[in-house]
Amino acid sequence: MNELYETEEFASWLSKLKDPIGKASVLRRIKNARKDNFGDHQSVGDNVSEMRLFNGPGYRLYYTMIENRVYWLLVGGDKSTQEKDIKRAKEMAADIHGKNRER
Repeated sequence: MNELYETEEFASWLSKLKDPIGKASVLRRIKNARKDNFGDHQSVGDNVSEMRLFNGPGYRLYYTMIENRVYWLLVGGDKSTQEKDIKRAKEMAADIHGKNRER
């Protein structure tokens, strides 16, 4: 079973998500990812991957893997904010990976 953690930024985005169907879909994807089923996903580079949801405005969940089976949900967004979200997720992943190397 995977361990998934949320950054404050991700948790804030999720708590503000007004679309109840979209929010349920996001929560279901997180639950499935814990069971090693990430569904439709792809790398966007620099240790960041994107889970794509195809309902609503095209929700995206950005994550990074730290150790085998340990993941951080970095940023959430939709297709309209994708470019900005990927940039932010890469910044956050670099910080998390840097701190992890210092241990």
